[in-house]
Amino acid sequence: MEKIKIPKEFWEDAKWAEEHYSELIKKYPEEWIAIVDKKVVSRGENLALVREEARAKTGRERIPTIFVECGDHVY
Repeated sequence: MEKIKIPKEFWEDAKWAEEHYSELIKKYPEEWIAIVDKKVVSRGENLALVREEARAKTGRERIPTIFVECGDHVY
């Protein structure tokens, strides 16, 4: 089985999102966001569209995407 290599930039962007989550909540509540080079490059309610737009804008295949939750959710 081949191991998938995730670029270090992916992990750096994911860490940035975690460190700046309180700011992201204010700007992008209840939205999916895609982060490249420590910037939000795409946002929206549909994860697939957010990923597609981010790939088209950046040419990258591996892009951290997170859902910015604010408030309580019951799953």
